Amino acid sequence: MKDWVRKNFKNRVHAESLTTKDIGKKVFLCGWAFRFRDQGGVIFIDLRDRSGIVQIVARKEALGESFHLAEKIRSEFVIAVEGELVARDKEAVNPKMKTGEVEIILSSLEILNTSKTPPFSLDEYDASGEEVRLKYRYLDMRTNELKDRMIMRHKLIFAIRNYLNKKEFLEIETPILNKSTPEGARDFLVPSRLNAGEFYALPQSPQIFKQILMIGGMEKYFQIVKCFRDEDLRADRQPEFTQLDMEYAFVDEEEIQASIEDMMKEVFSEVFQKNITTPFPRMVYKQAIEEYGSDKPDLRFGMKLVNVSEIVKDCDFQVFTGALQSGGIVKAICVPGGAQISRKEIDELTQWLGRDYRSKGLAYMKHGANGLESTITKRFSEEALTKLAKAMNSKEGDMLFFGADKPSIVHNSLGALRLKLADKYETPNPDELNFSWIVDFPMFEKDEETNSWISLHHPFTSPKSEDMPLLDDLMDASKNFQGEVRAKAYDLVLNGNEIGGGSIRIFDESLQTKVFQILGIDAESAKEKFGFLLDALSFGAPPHGGIAFGIDRILMILTKADSIRDVIAFPKTQKGTCMMSGCPTPVGADQLEELKLRAIKL
Repeated sequence: MKDWVRKNFKNRVHAESLTTKDIGKKVFLCGWAFRFRDQGGVIFIDLRDRSGIVQIVARKEALGESFHLAEKIRSEFVIAVEGELVARDKEAVNPKMKTGEVEIILSSLEILNTSKTPPFSLDEYDASGEEVRLKYRYLDMRTNELKDRMIMRHKLIFAIRNYLNKKEFLEIETPILNKSTPEGARDFLVPSRLNAGEFYALPQSPQIFKQILMIGGMEKYFQIVKCFRDEDLRADRQPEFTQLDMEYAFVDEEEIQASIEDMMKEVFSEVFQKNITTPFPRMVYKQAIEEYGSDKPDLRFGMKLVNVSEIVKDCDFQVFTGALQSGGIVKAICVPGGAQISRKEIDELTQWLGRDYRSKGLAYMKHGANGLESTITKRFSEEALTKLAKAMNSKEGDMLFFGADKPSIVHNSLGALRLKLADKYETPNPDELNFSWIVDFPMFEKDEETNSWISLHHPFTSPKSEDMPLLDDLMDASKNFQGEVRAKAYDLVLNGNEIGGGSIRIFDESLQTKVFQILGIDAESAKEKFGFLLDALSFGAPPHGGIAFGIDRILMILTKADSIRDVIAFPKTQKGTCMMSGCPTPVGADQLEELKLRAIKL
């Protein structure tokens, strides 16, 4: 490296900082050769750094013998340049570039490093597959799309930290190595060399530790933290993800929700230039499930689920009457303009719902010129068909789809169908930010395999005060419990995505013990798994609650990414592998021996 380059690093300017105000200045830049064009005696080089691109002009008469260096430059060579910033000729102005009115007349050039030909073009229009981009992630980062998302990620995290610091929250780190506790997904286990045969678990969340911080008197805690869950992956899941974790002492649900709305309003305005309206609407869990088939409803469009059980109960269609006689329900959705859906498409939808949502079929009726039409309408009276059309508010050209089964299957299948058809027939506005709080979740749900109670959220969630007496009924096996214990739990939903969830916690040791008993966790198991929390609760625990947000998911929505992989610097594939580093990989026998482990291939 030549001395003039090394001595100038401290004087380096960034490409997109240059404007017409700087014309006439001598400037020094470093970056990558994005594009180059040799026009015989004049070479044009687009230099790219993190800020953007500026055009460099190398003229043979100005560079003399150094011109041969410019002729050697190829795509992604790392270069240092020095020259005078000048105005472009009027006919050469490029309005698509921020620096399109200026260019640098090269006076000095150094090639700092060469590059192999990249396996894909770094141009924004390149359509290379995701696998090759993940393998060469460091090259993908040089593209505007991924680079801008990484910058946006930094801005979001920085803005959150600034806001919470102003609100007197303390950022406190919690352990990465801890004991395995049941939190809904499989743990990633880490063998202990010093304690052979024993394992740490990577945290699925800092849940227990943040409650202990409240017991410790920290009062307001937050952490931007990595969490780990060994679960089946999809577009909005990764085995390791980033969470904004928060906990408050001496609060209720309304205070937590209000403070989150205030944070969202300020941070979204600063980072994304989005003005959001508060307070966010509230919807109870039961309404969300019954009307949208989901506890994270996308409220940007209609197509609500409508219960038509009463209308069809006397029809001659066995699929409907059989479901009702078995204690199930019949619901329908109306797809605007859906009459154009072909029979082939309906068959494909039917197979998909059966495979993924256990639906036994997909009945349908088109709304034609003379009312509802289908191969099954002859099994309904004219009065019933008229009532159906009225209940569904359908019109000519619409399509009705029906679900008939037990409520969970009907809600899950029609809720999924509603989302699948939305883009084509309802077209939710991608620029709209539709926030809503989902509240009053059930505290428990039945495990269909074991017929036992499990936590809908986690076992540290507090029941609503008015439902507290129902806990005794749950504990009495002789009673056929018909009530519903509601939790002081709340999820924040944005455009049909759950971006955060939390609850008011149990802070009374006896109540926590009772909840464990309902969940089938006996005293010995509770002590083994949660003993340190139960001990802490006996030393003056304050009322407390909290919430956690998926940073990756928020960024995915706000940057219109297709997957959270697009907003994570080094993500894993859906098989949990890193295409770039090649992990996971086998380890050597010596390492396993040191850990007193043996690898067995099944």
